[in-house]
Amino acid sequence: MQKDNDSGGPSMHGGLTGRLRRRRGSNEVPSEVDKANGSHLLVDDRNKYKSMLIRIYSSVWMIGGFAFIIYMGHLYIWAMVVVIQIFMARELFNLLRRSHEDRRLPGFRLLNWHFFFTAMLFVYGRILNQRLANTVTSDKFLHKLVTGFIKYHMVTCYFLYIAGFMWFILTLKKKMYKYQFGQYAWTHMILIVVFTQSSFTVANIFEGIFWFLLPASLIVINDIAAYFFGFFLGRTPLIKISPKKTWEGFIGASFATIVSAFVLANILGRFQWLTCPRKDLSTGWLHCDPGPLFKPYYFTVPQWFPQWFPWREISVLPVQWHALALGLFSSIIAPFGGFFASGFKRAFKIKDFGDSIPGHGGITDRMDCQICSVLEEAVPLRRRTSQVLTQDVIWEQNVLLLVWTQMSHSGSALASSVLRGEKLNNCSLGVGELHRLCLNRLIKEEEVHQYTLLKLKD
Repeated sequence: MQKDNDSGGPSMHGGLTGRLRRRRGSNEVPSEVDKANGSHLLVDDRNKYKSMLIRIYSSVWMIGGFAFIIYMGHLYIWAMVVVIQIFMARELFNLLRRSHEDRRLPGFRLLNWHFFFTAMLFVYGRILNQRLANTVTSDKFLHKLVTGFIKYHMVTCYFLYIAGFMWFILTLKKKMYKYQFGQYAWTHMILIVVFTQSSFTVANIFEGIFWFLLPASLIVINDIAAYFFGFFLGRTPLIKISPKKTWEGFIGASFATIVSAFVLANILGRFQWLTCPRKDLSTGWLHCDPGPLFKPYYFTVPQWFPQWFPWREISVLPVQWHALALGLFSSIIAPFGGFFASGFKRAFKIKDFGDSIPGHGGITDRMDCQICSVLEEAVPLRRRTSQVLTQDVIWEQNVLLLVWTQMSHSGSALASSVLRGEKLNNCSLGVGELHRLCLNRLIKEEEVHQYTLLKLKD
């Protein structure tokens, strides 16, 4: 009994030594070592400047790569999201992995990835099926193949999942049931966390890069601002579950994020490459009529403004008011995704989810706050999109009815061509201002034609 007590207590001779248990391959920082370094706050961290330089170096590379992918377009951004998903799933799969049990279950890791790629096929198949069909319209064989895939997409995913379920049941081994069922439940939880976030992310991307880039940028700005405000000013702990977070960092980052949201929305909203939706999977440049959210209106600067103020007129995009609400959400609500991740890591006694990004940890450590932000933007965007589409469809149906009525009564050649669908095909059946202008042109042509017939009768 005495031997157990001696071995369990820390020895104080020769500094802070003693037996510190640490899981092999873990990023866990034992509490004794953490306490030896002083306070949890960054202002009291002895190695804070070295850590800051490493974080800055990694951040510059990440921001540069991110900007390049944004420039390349929608398809490349989607590919980036898929890569991030794979790394996140890998880190989370490894969190509960036990090498001893895995050696007794050959192929069990492969089953996790089978469920992962089945979920990926299901989610992205639903989001991108129509865009894929629009991409291959010129090739009859590919179009037929894609149409068949879309038709049987749900059935295919269902049988893939059932195959994985049967695979799991057939691999059950005696004395391993608890571990296997635990891994099965853990896998499904990972799929919910990863694909709930990414499905809305991809939907936002193809509705316009703006709706992906703005919330993602605001989370990055909030994270950087919180780090530097806490680095230099942080004195008051914010929440126990994340000891390095401070009220000074939280408040300073909130102010910086809201201001950045208003300014950034004005800059990003002026580029059609960022605001135009992508209706297919091509990579060409986009041109579209900007929606009402991206059409500026102007304010005249009051006379009492100082003369040194460089602008006499200020343009504001309506989307900037939406960006203010998004900035408020990103600075107050989104950090709770990070708090959730901190509590999760504490439950498993690890410092980071991985070590793929120097100074930051793993991919999952960088994506924790993005979950809340992406969902916050996706829900109102879906609502706005559905409203716009409904209004456009009703408008177009009314115009088509008017065109058909006017032209069918005249019996003109133009009427018969419209009834055959020739001219309407030239109008592009997509929703938008160009389609409206084309339909209006058809009406004008018929009005001119009827006026000519009346003159000839006279």
